[in-house]
Amino acid sequence: MKINIITLGCSKNTVDSENLATKLAAQGHTVHFDRERNDCDVIIVNTCGFIGDAKEESINAILQQVSVKTHGRKARKLIACGCLVERYKEELAKEMPEVDAWYGVHEWEQIAISLSLRDNTEIQSSGFIDYAEGGRYISTPSHYAYLKIAEGCNRSCSYCAIPLIRGAHKSIPIDDLVAEAKALVAKGVKELIVISQDTTWYGLDLYRRRALGELLDRLATESGASWIRLHYTYPASFPEDAIDAIANHPNICNYIDIPLQHINSRILSSMQRGIDREGTLRLLDRFRQKLPSAAIRTTLIVGYPGETEADFEELKEFVRQARFDRMGCFAYSPEEGTPAEPLGDPVPDEEKERRVSELMAVQEQISLEKNQQRIGKVFRCIVDRIEDEYIVARTEYDSPEVDDEVLIPTHAIKHSSIQAITPGTFINVRITDATEHDLYGEISHI
Repeated sequence: MKINIITLGCSKNTVDSENLATKLAAQGHTVHFDRERNDCDVIIVNTCGFIGDAKEESINAILQQVSVKTHGRKARKLIACGCLVERYKEELAKEMPEVDAWYGVHEWEQIAISLSLRDNTEIQSSGFIDYAEGGRYISTPSHYAYLKIAEGCNRSCSYCAIPLIRGAHKSIPIDDLVAEAKALVAKGVKELIVISQDTTWYGLDLYRRRALGELLDRLATESGASWIRLHYTYPASFPEDAIDAIANHPNICNYIDIPLQHINSRILSSMQRGIDREGTLRLLDRFRQKLPSAAIRTTLIVGYPGETEADFEELKEFVRQARFDRMGCFAYSPEEGTPAEPLGDPVPDEEKERRVSELMAVQEQISLEKNQQRIGKVFRCIVDRIEDEYIVARTEYDSPEVDDEVLIPTHAIKHSSIQAITPGTFINVRITDATEHDLYGEISHI
């Protein structure tokens, strides 16, 4: 059958969809990842249930595919799965009877079995991913892929429903991850992006110690990847050897993604983050002492219950002083069943949005200043795509989809040189101009 998988939410969901696609392809199906496609036999929507906006997007995506299925097109079966389904399966099934099946986050193999053209016992006994069958499907551009190192989360952040959805943290053994990384590189992947709900917790369940540094060392020396990028780190008890690994291996990007969420100690305590203002500042100092050239990306939450105007001003001043290279900001969204739910939602939505806008305005000015400091410098960049007017690339300080891009005008490049450049090619680029969100440059040499 032709199967279309539509993935919503974070990169961890992307890996789940790719693992499912791997199994479906091994069964003989043809798998696509295209939200606009309407000619497939089966549609699978992998949903997100993290915050209110994500839930709404997931419901709208399911309804869109209900329309595809019920308006005389080819789809015979519509399946919804993932985080939103894990939390609200019964309610969703009542509201959308047009959906043929609902599966939570621990039922991926059941989806494969339900679509199998072979004996179910064979599917169950064959394991979920078999690299001998051709390696993991990837839905990203072929030169980068996400490497999910664990499932679930053992943190108890008061605002977060992920532990309720995904369960406890479960690390994947280092040897298995190295094998997966090698298989991805053998398929042409140049950049591995290490992810999990909390990458700094990695190893505690398997090895009774934090093993992220060891994993990074092995990936850097054994995978063959040109770039390795670390995402979703947690500030409390940040492992020192992970910092050392970034410093010691040239193919580990000078890049740390670390959601700090706030700086006020009272708010951090209520959020159950396990770290206060002083601990956060000490951690940032450690990063800048050991990794002086590293780009630090963070995300923050405004409008958390009890956040006063003074607390917000403290957060805004922190952003001015910290001068993050990259930053995102979310308005607090109350989630059912979380420790913060009893606190209510006292900050009005309009006030939350004002705070988001003010904080992002501060960051945009910082981003502009930092980007302008790069003018005249040469950076090694990876090409993501080639458009009519620009070659679009990234530095090691920028992750795909969420960070800045480097735009190189094609009109100034010889046709023969453009032909030699494909997605995944590394080029040296001299930066000629900069805005808050983009760099412009010219090729120094390939």
